Amino acid sequence: MIPALQAYRREFKPSKQLERSYAAAGVNVFAAETDKEARRLFTSAQQSFTRMVRGTRGKLPPPIDDIETFWTPPEKEKASAMLNRSFVGSGETVRAGLERFVEETGVDELIVASAIYEHSARLRSYEILAQLRRKN
Repeated sequence: MIPALQAYRREFKPSKQLERSYAAAGVNVFAAETDKEARRLFTSAQQSFTRMVRGTRGKLPPPIDDIETFWTPPEKEKASAMLNRSFVGSGETVRAGLERFVEETGVDELIVASAIYEHSARLRSYEILAQLRRKN
């Protein structure tokens, strides 16, 4: 991602539509009241990406208590690489991660996805994220 952003900024040419470069990046956010609960919610995405590695895609699975029993070390490595721009934790944990990400990349906008199995937990994750935004 960093090399792509650097190339975009280096090659950017102002136009009538856009005077300066503008970059958006997609990230995964799994926010909950505690880091532990957020990590549990994140296991749905981890299982889903592991299933992609296995070639057995399907619906988003419910979270599990121990992801380590679900995947093999090579599957963990591949799935984790695909999910490496995920921010998982309490509001403060997510805030710190997103701030580091924005500082590192210099992106102007974040596009957030939250593949959380339970609808109420997904809504709560977005509420926590919105609260972080209001505090800025």
